[in-house]
Amino acid sequence: MDNYFNNYTQSSKVFDFPTILYTDQDVTYLQRYVGTLRETADQGLNVVAQADQTTTDAQRFNLYYIKGYSYLLAGEYFLALPIENGGDVVGWEENLELAVSTFDESLDYAANDQDRAFIYTLMARACYRLGDKSRAVEYANQALGYSADFTRMVEFDGDHGFTSSIQGYLYGTNFQPLPRLDFLDPKYFQKESSTEARPICIAKAEEPYLILAEAALADGNLAQAKTYLHTLLELVDSRPVETGINDQLEERYNGGFKRYPDSSEYRVAASADDPLRNGLVLDRQSPNLIAIPYISGTSVTSDMIDDPTTVDQLLEVVYLMRQEIFIAEGRRVADLGIRLPVCETEAANTPSAEAYTTAQIPSFIPLNQGMDAFTMDEENKTVVITYNMNRVIVKNKSSEYVAPFFN
Repeated sequence: MDNYFNNYTQSSKVFDFPTILYTDQDVTYLQRYVGTLRETADQGLNVVAQADQTTTDAQRFNLYYIKGYSYLLAGEYFLALPIENGGDVVGWEENLELAVSTFDESLDYAANDQDRAFIYTLMARACYRLGDKSRAVEYANQALGYSADFTRMVEFDGDHGFTSSIQGYLYGTNFQPLPRLDFLDPKYFQKESSTEARPICIAKAEEPYLILAEAALADGNLAQAKTYLHTLLELVDSRPVETGINDQLEERYNGGFKRYPDSSEYRVAASADDPLRNGLVLDRQSPNLIAIPYISGTSVTSDMIDDPTTVDQLLEVVYLMRQEIFIAEGRRVADLGIRLPVCETEAANTPSAEAYTTAQIPSFIPLNQGMDAFTMDEENKTVVITYNMNRVIVKNKSSEYVAPFFN
């Protein structure tokens, strides 16, 4: 996709084109991960908890939200998936509705306002993707009513071998960020030891604000959307920034496929029709150490929120903030309207899967690695990205694939 380019061959390179085949091993793995998540939660709820009278409400809360999260992932990223082991394949809408109802069940076991804010955010996220503006706004407001700055992280334990694979790709040299996102990379890094494993944020208060702003724009209310975005910007600016990160092994040419900018002298334009901007590329080479916002960061300024005079102009800012705030959290593919097919094994054994073996790649998505393309002038220290994909999203907002509140 456009956030990162795979500079190596340790994982599928064809997704960058994008080519997403139901025979691709990575599609199989991704489907199995989602199914394993669901089945693990079911085992805990229906077998272990039934047999163990000491099961706590906190444990039940975790199991219910894990099960709901599996449905959420199925509904956001796949055309369809089974909702039970050995069951028929059902469409993404039903998976998202199951996510909402399962999250609702988890609320019975929520221990505090942070838990409730977390769950209502996930419910808002599911309804957002469904295009259900009314419920999404309701749940987003409920989330912020419980906490206006919460985060929920998945923790890893590198000392005991429970590591995050995405950290290896990002802090290593496998994936190269789109030049306009260089200042946010690597979101997952190591400072203390070679076994340090950074947590991944799976929900945070930024999302309700983004949902509310987009809903306001869908209603044609620019002033209200700007109010939400200014509050969001204050929240993002309050998030922690890790300093003193050594990323000196990152040469922005590892793998040898194409050279990326490696100096803060570079100015970057989001497209040939956009202005060149400073501050998007960091100095990483020795002796420089870098600073990275590891929960949320953005290049958007107050002026960039205030200046737009049309819905489309401000909606593009919303999608830029979504791109930056959720970077490396696996969210961009859904915003681009891309959906994975069911895997080959599922298709061979489940008759209801037959209709879902071709990935959804909207016609407005540039092919042949176009989303990662840019031109770099090393003499004048400029980078011009070929496609401003946030503008592409906005131009196609009335399609069935993107900007759910507009179609």
